[in-house]
Amino acid sequence: MKALTKTDFHFDGQKSVYHGKVRDVYDINDDLLVMVATDRISAFDVVLPKGIPFKGQVLNQIAAKFLDTTTDICPNWKLATPDPMVTVGLKCEGFRVEMIIRSILTGSAWRDYQKGCREICGVKLPDGMRENQRFPEPIITPTTKADEGHDMNISKEEIIAQGIVSAEDYAVMEDYTRRIFARGQEIAAKQGLILVDTKYEFGKRDGKVYLIDEIHTPDSSRYFYADGYEEKFEKGEPQRQLSKEFVRQWLIEHNFMNEPGQTMPEITDEYAESVSDRYIELYEHLTGEKFDKDAEEGVIASSVEKNGSEWLAAHK
Repeated sequence: MKALTKTDFHFDGQKSVYHGKVRDVYDINDDLLVMVATDRISAFDVVLPKGIPFKGQVLNQIAAKFLDTTTDICPNWKLATPDPMVTVGLKCEGFRVEMIIRSILTGSAWRDYQKGCREICGVKLPDGMRENQRFPEPIITPTTKADEGHDMNISKEEIIAQGIVSAEDYAVMEDYTRRIFARGQEIAAKQGLILVDTKYEFGKRDGKVYLIDEIHTPDSSRYFYADGYEEKFEKGEPQRQLSKEFVRQWLIEHNFMNEPGQTMPEITDEYAESVSDRYIELYEHLTGEKFDKDAEEGVIASSVEKNGSEWLAAHK
């Protein structure tokens, strides 16, 4: 099984390329972006040494589907997916904030709550809550987008006071965040899932706020299985999750959390294939559609570059 872990394309009008942890973003004439979802996988802020076949296709197609199902709520950057691993869209000036929205007390929010924290990003929380308990209504806990290191929690008031985002633009982002999340929860519920929490990024173009980046993928969101949620909550048992948490757990079991002195465990072909199978399972459960493996047959990189170039040529 092949995996696309590196790209070095040259598109017509290309100004620059940004190689992120898992995606490579090509700037076309400071107007469009060609975003390639590679098969790289990251955990604990480090890219694993082996790619996961079909992972890029899974994430790109899930994001495209959810972007398409929210266009009635807000405009987004996506113009087309000319290849299973590529999205072409409008270049926007990104806000330096990630809008995180949570419907259940879990993950880092629960860890903070356990330590006695009763306020997250300016949102006050009542005493007596338990792990995996639903909030009366979803809460928004934004973070600043860091170029290096970890993103930092910040309140709505601080964002506006520091001039990171204007009060007017923040109000629009907040409204979009709640409505897109509600749509995501509706779609998840039809598949027997709970959309627990997720993050959205927004940008601005020609004075208008756009939803950018990927949405509702298992890399940017946490899903619980709805079946058994209440029973497990009552018993204080861990919830069944649908996310890339299983990769982090595998690394922890092999004594790796990217801490000093720790060595990355060997990623065998067999393990990479097992992760690939899990991502395909995630895709099919989330979308209710059969995953099309044929789309990535052949020489992946040349196919990706060819499909992206042909779309750009046809839309000059």
